[in-house]
Amino acid sequence: MSTRVTIDFVSDVSCPWCVIGLKALEQAVANMTEEIEAEIRFQPFELNPQMPPEGQDLDEHLLQKYGATPEQFAGTRQAIRERGEELGFEFRMDRRNRIYNTFDAHRLLHWAEEEGRQLELKHALFRVYFTEGENPGDHEVLVRVAGDVGLDAARAAEILASDDYADEVRAREEHFHALGIQAVPAVIVNEKYLIQGGQPAAVFEQALREIASK
Repeated sequence: MSTRVTIDFVSDVSCPWCVIGLKALEQAVANMTEEIEAEIRFQPFELNPQMPPEGQDLDEHLLQKYGATPEQFAGTRQAIRERGEELGFEFRMDRRNRIYNTFDAHRLLHWAEEEGRQLELKHALFRVYFTEGENPGDHEVLVRVAGDVGLDAARAAEILASDDYADEVRAREEHFHALGIQAVPAVIVNEKYLIQGGQPAAVFEQALREIASK
């Protein structure tokens, strides 16, 4: 008999390691279908909540925020590309040269949870930004993507033109900040056990197996 587990995946749609973490987590869950029944819930985290709508040049942003050198950037990007390839995700660094505000994307994800399309929208937003190089904060892009995953595009446009779900998203962000989450991805199992970072599938699988046995 399988054990039911809830997984809160705290992440931002502009975080490459969140893509890697999600793909690896899904792989781990798929390897354990006879042992666990997992519910994955996506929780909001903004890496750059003060980012203006027009965004910022990516290299400029990383230099300001982390102080890394261009050589360090190149090494990290190569590692991300390789991890992505291993997990079946294509990172197109040549198409992505800016970083954007993601608050509206999180509002749509909150709505998508109510509509039963959150997982599909999350994956689509990752592809839009990391593979296609589009702005995940642009309303036209968000409406199109919502429609592509089976959500009501007209309702998505209404939400984006309003403040719908803004309070709910901020409340969830504050909740996870209060729990001490300062970096993503953060994977919280059964609201108790924390697995930090874009871990390999084997690490997630071992942790889930230990948690399920308790």
